[in-house]
Amino acid sequence: MNPVHDDGERDGHDHAHDEGLSQDLGRIVESGRRPMARRGVLALFGAVGAAGLVACAEGSDKTVVSGTESAAQGGPPVGGAPPAGGGADSGVDVAEGEIPEETNGPYPADGTNGVNVLTESGVVRSDITSSFGSASGVAAGVPLTLKLKVYDLDGEEISALAGAAVYVWHCDRDGNYSLYSEAVSEENYLRGVQAADESGNVTFTTIFPAAYMGRWPHIHFEIYPSLDDATSASNRLRTSQLAFPEDVCDEVYANADGYGTSASNMEQTPLDQDNVFSDGHSLQMAKVTGSMEKGYVATLNVPV
Repeated sequence: MNPVHDDGERDGHDHAHDEGLSQDLGRIVESGRRPMARRGVLALFGAVGAAGLVACAEGSDKTVVSGTESAAQGGPPVGGAPPAGGGADSGVDVAEGEIPEETNGPYPADGTNGVNVLTESGVVRSDITSSFGSASGVAAGVPLTLKLKVYDLDGEEISALAGAAVYVWHCDRDGNYSLYSEAVSEENYLRGVQAADESGNVTFTTIFPAAYMGRWPHIHFEIYPSLDDATSASNRLRTSQLAFPEDVCDEVYANADGYGTSASNMEQTPLDQDNVFSDGHSLQMAKVTGSMEKGYVATLNVPV
């Protein structure tokens, strides 16, 4: 179900998508949903645990602040960022046990604050470390594999959201966001879209993000009904963020090259003081395995 990249992916250009996202859609056959009884939850959610799915979503009621006025809302104060528009609430209802709705921050590139990368050819990809199209930059950092499993939680029914589209984006090891931060405004790396397989799985190859002033280390993501819908933020089912465990962050920031002030930035904004995660993060804390030498794997269940 997920797009397969040819050898052009590493040079920032996926040649399979030269004709644009509308052409990309014709190459992907989506599967229907597979209903699942609640008694199957423990097996299905074994990697991360079923308890978080049926628990109350502590962080479902959030205060959203738009624009770039506060770094704590989704990005560092960087030159060249549009003055307003980020952090828009999608207005969705969040049921008990679903992943909380969060701000998309000032730097989503989903059309709510300037550029809309979702309409660009090449954005549908699994490896998001490199830029695509006319850009050629590659984000350096500790390797990270991001695995998300998307589910529909509807009362007593749980089903994998086969064919749902997931858009992920995050900062680089310097705390910069491509397309917005002045230093990387011409790049579009660390952004990408994929369609979930028949079991609701998507996997992205990326790097471990930095901790910048005012925020706990995190990754943004949006869920869409399908790739066909993943061209406009108005179609999103959920906007949320993933948090990283403190011990893994400590290990990376203390030992990896290039992460600069991440350690001190994280200390200044503990998880319980972060503007997004301070009111609850039990459904948003990724399970992380691996090592500095071999790279890390971050896993999160995403019930919507």
